[in-house]
Amino acid sequence: MQRWNGWGDETITMDLPPPGLEILRDVIGNGRVSPDYPLAKFVERMPKSRLPRHPLIAFDAKLRLDHAHGQSLPDWIGLRSGTLERFPDGVALPTTLDEVRELLKFAGERDVIIIPYGGGTSVVGHLAVPETERPVLSLSLERLSRLISIEGDSRLAVFEAGIRGPQLEQQLNASGFTLGHYPQSFEYSSLGGWVVTRSSGQQSRHYGRIEDLFAGGKIFTPRGSLNLPPFPASAAGPDLRQILLGSEGKMGVLANVIVRISPAPEIDDVYGVFFPSWEQGQQALQTMAGTDIAFSLVRLSNPSETMTNLALAGHERQISLVKRYLRLRGIPDKEFCMCLLGFTGSRTMTTAARRAAFSIVRRHKGVRIGRPMGRAWKKNRFRSAYLRNTLWNLGYAVDTLETAITWDKVTPTMYAIEKSIHDALTPGNESVHVFSHLSHVYSSGSSIYTTFLFRLSEDPRKTIDTWQRLKHAASRTIMATGGTITHQHGVGKDHRPYLLNEKGAIGISTLREIFSHVDPDQRMNPEKLLP
Repeated sequence: MQRWNGWGDETITMDLPPPGLEILRDVIGNGRVSPDYPLAKFVERMPKSRLPRHPLIAFDAKLRLDHAHGQSLPDWIGLRSGTLERFPDGVALPTTLDEVRELLKFAGERDVIIIPYGGGTSVVGHLAVPETERPVLSLSLERLSRLISIEGDSRLAVFEAGIRGPQLEQQLNASGFTLGHYPQSFEYSSLGGWVVTRSSGQQSRHYGRIEDLFAGGKIFTPRGSLNLPPFPASAAGPDLRQILLGSEGKMGVLANVIVRISPAPEIDDVYGVFFPSWEQGQQALQTMAGTDIAFSLVRLSNPSETMTNLALAGHERQISLVKRYLRLRGIPDKEFCMCLLGFTGSRTMTTAARRAAFSIVRRHKGVRIGRPMGRAWKKNRFRSAYLRNTLWNLGYAVDTLETAITWDKVTPTMYAIEKSIHDALTPGNESVHVFSHLSHVYSSGSSIYTTFLFRLSEDPRKTIDTWQRLKHAASRTIMATGGTITHQHGVGKDHRPYLLNEKGAIGISTLREIFSHVDPDQRMNPEKLLP
C-alpha cells in the first residue's frame, strides 16, 4: 500500500543514522516538527464534483485526493499541512484503448480538462490541478499496463503506457531482455511518464536516455489518434516522435509505447572509487566521457555530498576502515570525493572497459575500492527516496534540482548554484545544507544534480516561501551560466517560468501552435510546460 502523504510503500522506512542527524543539526539546526493534517479531514472537505455521472469515472474522495498531486515539495507541503486546495472532479481508470477514446469524446462534449496520470511521481508539478471554472478529470493509465508484444529479432517491445518499471522489467526479463531504464522513481513511475518527461535512467550511458529507447507508439489527441511507427531511421521530414517526447501530457493521452530493448546483460557491476579532490575526479570523468570506453554508470559526489553519504551509510566501523585505507594510499578525508563507476554487458566487453576506465582513474590519482560499495549502492538505490519521509518527520524539508552544461562550465556552475542557494536564506538567519554530484556524462558536458535541505517552518506558507526563494535563486543561476533548466525532471509547473529563456520567443510560440493544433480547446494538462 502506497503512502497517501509521502513516498513509497507505507511498510518501508529508512532510518537516519546518528551521524547524519548530527550533520543536519550542526549545519542548519534542530528540525521543526509539525503534526500531519489528517486524511479524514481531507475526505470530509472534498468539494462536490462538477462532473456529470459517467460509467468510466469514479468520484471517491480518497481517489480524488490521491490524483490531486505528485511528489514535488509544494505537493508535500500541501498534503502534510492541509493547504492542498484543488482536486480533480473525478478519476477515470480505463482498461482499453476504446475507453480512452470514449473519455476524450466525453471531455470534448462536456468541456472537461484532462490531466493524464501515470505513476504520480512527478517532482516538478506536472499533476497540479489548475484553478479553473471547467471540471477537471484525472485520467489514470494504471490499468493500461500490459505487455502487447516482443519482437526479439528487431529488439522491439510494445507496452501499454501505464506499466510501471518493475512490471516492465519482469516481463522483459522473462524473455531474456531488458529496457535498462532505471530512474530513481523506477518502482512507481510509468513508461508513458518516462516518455512525456524525457526521463533519464541511472545507466543511460549504456542503454541511452528515454529518447534513445522510445521507438514509437500511439497517442490519442483531442483531434484524433496519432500513430508513430518504429522506423529504424527516416528522412521523411521532422520526426514527430521528438515532439511527443517531453510534451508532458499537452498533446493527449499516450496509450501504447514501442521501445528498443536489449539482451539481459551478462555482467552488471558497480565499483567504488575515491579521488583526492573534486577537480581530479571531474577531469577523470571528462576524459572518460570523451572516449569510447563502455562504462554504463557514473556518479561523482562533491566533498559535501561525500561527507553526507558516508554519514548516511550508517556503517561507522566499515567507513572508518575505508578512510584509514585511503589515508595509506595518500588520500586524506578532508576534500576527497566518492565516485561510482558501472560496467554492463558481456564479460569480454566489461573487462576491457574496466581496464581502460581504471587506467584513467589512476592517472588522476583515484583509488579503486571495489564492488562492495557498488553493491551497497545498488541495494539501496531506489530506497534513498524514503529518507524524504524520515527527514520530514524530523522537521526538515529536502528537494533537488538539476541541469546539464558543457564541460568548461561544469565546476563553476556547480559552485555558483550551491552559493546561490546558501545566499538565498542569509537574510532570514536560516541555513541550508546543500551538496551536488555528476550523474550523467556526455562527450560535450555533464549533468549537475543538487540536493538541498532546510528546516520546516511552523507556518506552511513560510515553508513554501523558503522553497520558492531557494528554487528561484538556483534557477536564475542556471539560466545565467547557460545550463538547461532541467536535465531529467521535466518542466511541469515549477520550471515553466524559466523556459522562455531557454527556448526563446519563437521556440515557445512554435510549441504553443503545435499543442493548439492537436488540442484547440486547451483541455490537456493546462498550466504546465508553456509559460
